Amino acid sequence: MDGLSSEISEVNLSYLLLTQRMLREDRASAMYRMGISKELADLLEKLSLSQVVKLSASSSLLCRFRFDDHTILSALTHAEKDNGLQQAHASILLAGQQVERGV
Repeated sequence: MDGLSSEISEVNLSYLLLTQRMLREDRASAMYRMGISKELADLLEKLSLSQVVKLSASSSLLCRFRFDDHTILSALTHAEKDNGLQQAHASILLAGQQVERGV
């Protein structure tokens, strides 16, 4: 199980660092793409590197699979639609989901 915990920590670290970078480059786009609220964005953006490393050491994934809706997953994987249309449809469906609140 130690190997799995290590992999989860690596995913967490990558997710947190990517989120911080995206927030610094284009806050509105990052909040939309990561599915996070303004409050969570504020918190994540202010974390120091040591706080990010400590938080990433959690044995639980900090990010969640946003395509838990069959319609969204189907829109992304339906073979008969062209790729641009698939992504546009999925973006519209994701925009309709409520933004995750809290940490």
